[in-house]
Amino acid sequence: MTAPLAAALLPLALLAPAASPVSVQEADFDPATAFVPPAAISYAQDLVPYGSHARIVTDRSVPGRTALRLTVTGLAPDHEFPVHLHTGDCGADPASSGPHYQDAPDPVQPSTDPAYANDRNELRLVLRTDGRGHGTATAAVGWRPRPGQARSLVLHAGTPAGPHAAGDRVACVKLER
Repeated sequence: MTAPLAAALLPLALLAPAASPVSVQEADFDPATAFVPPAAISYAQDLVPYGSHARIVTDRSVPGRTALRLTVTGLAPDHEFPVHLHTGDCGADPASSGPHYQDAPDPVQPSTDPAYANDRNELRLVLRTDGRGHGTATAAVGWRPRPGQARSLVLHAGTPAGPHAAGDRVACVKLER
């Protein structure tokens, strides 16, 4: 009796999409107070205007490796944004995105120990926009984030601009889990 049941369920299994090693997310930046909770939040409209766009391609096709490519349009022109994976979700409070995601978590937070806070233990990008506010940044690390623990990609102000200090969180993109 199990053979006919298995044969009947096989076509259903073929309909389920296989988990792709490459994922693509696209989102427009909106205010945190938008009627529909946004996938991308701008906390600094002068640097990340509402309606500007982010595209994130995450490639896990190589075992034990993660590569990330961030492409943006409509951001502040000629600006440099440090970008990091964070452990928390995007929210109305920029701090809700939590600390930087680390492959080997620093037991002391906030993490400032160079043994933990480095580009081998954190996925870090430097996004530079051109004169039109477009830019692309890529980074790869020799590990994969623990499931459900890298929840957002945060853009920091980088170069001090107006009221923004270099480390200020100016935008957040919710990552697929």
